[in-house]
Amino acid sequence: MNNTKIFKTSFASVYPYYILKAEKKGRTKAEVDEIIFWLTGYNEESFQNQLDLKVDFETFFAQAPQMNPNVSKITGVICGYRVEEMEDKLMQQIRYLDKLVDELSKGKTMEKIFRQ
Repeated sequence: MNNTKIFKTSFASVYPYYILKAEKKGRTKAEVDEIIFWLTGYNEESFQNQLDLKVDFETFFAQAPQMNPNVSKITGVICGYRVEEMEDKLMQQIRYLDKLVDELSKGKTMEKIFRQ
């Protein structure tokens, strides 16, 4: 699979779809942001800066302050692939985020999403 297209896609262009997916199921933008902050280490200001700069996924994850040490606890299937078995690190990070937003929209509590 050629992943270059998603790697070069602006994170800011996909972010509204994460919010829309969550809101359709009664969740909030604040919860999506909390997931992103937990996963990447961004805070409100640094995250907004990334959105304003319209960085691509590759840059977004490369500049993330610190990936959460509990990411290895994120398991399961997303888009037909097991996230824990993905060889491409960037694709795995993108799919981690997809998986967490999926869990949010499926009604999981934040404690479960954050593997606490």
